[in-house]
Order: sequence, then structure tokens, then C-alpha cells
Amino acid sequence: MHSSTSTSEQQNRPTTNGRTLFLGWQDPDQRRWFTIGRLDQSDEIYKFCYTKGAKKARKRGFSPLVSFPDLYRTYESEKIFPLFANQVLSKNRPEYDDLVDWLSIPKCEADPIAILARTGEQVTDTLEIFPYPEKLDENTHRVHFFIRGLRHQSSCAVERSKTLESGETLRPIPDIQNNYDTNACLLRTAEQKEQDMHLMGYLPRYLAREFNRLSEEQARRAKVEVVRVNPPPAPIHFRILCRLIIKTEGEFLPFSDEVYQPITNGNPELAIEA
Repeated sequence: MHSSTSTSEQQNRPTTNGRTLFLGWQDPDQRRWFTIGRLDQSDEIYKFCYTKGAKKARKRGFSPLVSFPDLYRTYESEKIFPLFANQVLSKNRPEYDDLVDWLSIPKCEADPIAILARTGEQVTDTLEIFPYPEKLDENTHRVHFFIRGLRHQSSCAVERSKTLESGETLRPIPDIQNNYDTNACLLRTAEQKEQDMHLMGYLPRYLAREFNRLSEEQARRAKVEVVRVNPPPAPIHFRILCRLIIKTEGEFLPFSDEVYQPITNGNPELAIEA
């Protein structure tokens, strides 16, 4: 684990609190994920641009999306772009209120960005949306997520998941022998009771990678808390909502690697309206 931040990384961090989403693309052959774009919302304007990760993805067969055909332009709109809007359940659907409850978002704050930030939607077989963490103060970042892979854990673990309580702590454990993802990070119960060691599943891929960038001291200070447990009929991938809190004393910026940085660097002369 390590931590480093360059001047260019600081300049390219999201400028709004919790209003940035990233777009990931998966190489269909090797199943490797690349961060290829980002959506920023500020002052009621939505901006989409490709990131430098898209250049790496092109070497694996990625082509610019139909909605955003120019790799080097920033797209602007007063409404959220259809690629993202289409992933949000309509308010007219009878299950909409249930979804907002599962996500633990106040109804007055349940706009498309907030919903997508919590759900971490997989748009297609090869596209996924994930959020930039909220900055709570100069030294603290927080991000909500649903535990991945609970359905693949033991029946005992699934039963234990039903008794998790809000505020309960889970322990992140790097899965260093994972053959598919060297950054994979398991989450287990904190052994608050005798023989209470159950694997609940995994940190989402995009968070596991950032967790492994932390120094050992930063990792020890990181905290995973249960926010809410949604019983059936909530789908099992919406079962355990958690929050990851990282306290870094200013020396760590999440999602600051080059692959997350805009290709255009926000040049207004390259912006076009969608």
C-alpha cells in the first residue's frame, strides 16, 4: 500500500462534493476494467468528458460511445445525459419508493446523481457507473456502497447478514490470492461475539483498488460501517448498504491516478452542448 499525489492530480480532482460519477468499461476478452469517462454536475450543468483511462482502453478495443463520439471534447447539458438518466428508475414506477428506502436517501435528495452514486449501476455488460467519494472535511472522505458477492458466500454468512445492525463495523481483508483481481478486498464481521467471523462479500472493485493504495496506517484508520440491511424482497445485491470512511490527514486523494483525469483538462474551448 502506498500514497502519493502530484500537482496535476490535485488540479483535476472533482470540484463538487459528491457530484461526480465515473464510467468504467470492461475489456470483454480479458475482463479487465478501465475508467473511461466522468460526469460532473455543478450549478445545474452536467459535463461529461473522457478520461485518460480511455486511451489505455482503446488499446484493448474500446471505441468512443455513440452518445459521446469525440474522445477529446467536453459535453455539456442542462439535463443529465440519457446514458445516465436511463439507468435511474422512473418515479412513476411502483417500486421507486422502495428503491429510495433501500438506498437510504431522503426523498428530497433522491435525484439521479444521488441514486446512481448509491447503486453503482452496471449499465451494460461492459459499462459501469461508480461515484467519487464525498469530502466531509479536509482529511475525511466517505462513500456509500453495497457489498458485492454476498450470494456467493456460505449459507451461514447469508443468515448472519440478516442480523447485521446499523453502525456495526466490518473488517476489510485484502484477498491477496485472488486469481481474478489482485486488489480484491473481502469484508468480514468484526468478531464482536465469540466465533462471529463471517465473510459478507467484497468491497466493490473500484473501492478495493483505492483501499490498496492506502498506506498501512491509513488502512488501519479506514472504517467500514453498516448503514442499512434490506430484507427481501430487496434483491440480494441491495442487501447490505455500507459506508467506507477514510481519514488521511490530507496526504491521500481518492481516484487521483492518471486514468481518472480528464483528457481535455476542462478546456472551455473544447466544450460542446449535447
